[in-house]
Amino acid sequence: MRTTGLRAVFAAVLLVLAGCAAPTAAPGGDASPATPDPDRDGFDDPDQDVLGWENGYWYNESIAVDQSDGLNDSEMEAYVARGMARVEQLRQLEFDERVPVSVVSRDDYRSANAGGSAASDSEYNRWNDQVWEALFIAGESTASASAISETTGSSVLGFYSPSDGEIKIVTDSPGEPTIDNATLVHELVHAAQDQRFDLTDARFRSETQDGDLATDGIVEGDASYVERQYSERCAAGTWDCVATPDTENSGGSPNLGVLITIFQPYSDGPVYVHDLYERGGWEAVNDALRDPPASTEQTIHVTDESPRPISFVDEGTNGWTTFPDQGVEGSDTVGEASMFAMFWYQARTSGAETVRVQSILDTNSQYDTYNYDAEPSNGWANDRLFPYRNAAGAETDYGYVWVTEWDTDDDAREFHDAYLNILSAHDATQRDDGVYVIADGSFNDAFRVVRTGDRVVVVNGPTPADVDEIRPGLAG
Repeated sequence: MRTTGLRAVFAAVLLVLAGCAAPTAAPGGDASPATPDPDRDGFDDPDQDVLGWENGYWYNESIAVDQSDGLNDSEMEAYVARGMARVEQLRQLEFDERVPVSVVSRDDYRSANAGGSAASDSEYNRWNDQVWEALFIAGESTASASAISETTGSSVLGFYSPSDGEIKIVTDSPGEPTIDNATLVHELVHAAQDQRFDLTDARFRSETQDGDLATDGIVEGDASYVERQYSERCAAGTWDCVATPDTENSGGSPNLGVLITIFQPYSDGPVYVHDLYERGGWEAVNDALRDPPASTEQTIHVTDESPRPISFVDEGTNGWTTFPDQGVEGSDTVGEASMFAMFWYQARTSGAETVRVQSILDTNSQYDTYNYDAEPSNGWANDRLFPYRNAAGAETDYGYVWVTEWDTDDDAREFHDAYLNILSAHDATQRDDGVYVIADGSFNDAFRVVRTGDRVVVVNGPTPADVDEIRPGLAG
């Protein structure tokens, strides 16, 4: 999971929306406790390492593991080894080496990912604040870094770090560590991916939010797809699976807009991977890991349509400048998934007439958890969001120019109208010059929204005068 502002780890994430049905996927894959076979009849070790066998355990072998009082060292060793063997059997990838697995408390995980004041005040975070504010997900009173860290602190179940080659399971009971079957398998898939395809390679990193989510579509989609297959075998009794005692997530206050955004690869990714597998088996999935998808449009709609290039010339005057050292020449691309999150989040929190809140449950695939396909965000051709700043006064002011391109004029009109409905939900008033002003609240700013054919441009600044200075070519 590596959205812009959240990089370097691949995590298992829990998402249950209050007021909406829970995900259809089996979350844990737990079954009755495994019955050990002390004599290991029929499970002799092979002469050489083979698929489906790891560190002394076969994929279909029972193990003497009881998590009711936590995992001791020998149980952890057996549990992880058989998990690796099962990942090999399902995913048809051989591990090169044993994967270290440890447990970290949720409090420690939150502390490690909270970030200090210096990090929160960095130029990158000031730039990224405007991205999440443009999405109407994190307002001026909320730092995007805090919204992201608080959300992941409440939802991450475990993660794999390619830089360390280690898995850490996040738990509320570190003194008696337990590990959910599905979470372990999910992270072991990431370890196998890393050992075979090197997740530290540049192709798995993007300079944009949409690029990160798109890459995660194949990385997390692969892990979630295998996790689903594993859980099905546990539920059907095909495999003996170690039972996990019920635990209660200590919760927190996740930002649902952030959570819906970062969950998209876990929802649409397995559908994307299933389509690849049906057409070309695991080798097709491997090829996608070698050449990851370029946009969330590709993973949402299972398409290879490429984003349309967007050129941009800075017109800022009177001290308004972009952040040239951030993103791609100062811009981010938020993409279709983040746009959907914006429309859904604003429908849920402010009653904006954008999408039907319950439409997120309208899925038509057994591998799909939530639906990210909606009229105001589909038909996306590309977007570039340029945060701006002006340090000429006593305090630095911020704004942005968001250029969006659409497949057709009708697609652009749907985005334009839904975006105006967000402004309306925040009691925006329109001036004679066409500028909208939100007078109060977390998003109190001025906005100019201009549609020209299949392009919609949004300009934001603290005041109408700032909007005109940021993008004078659209004024008057």
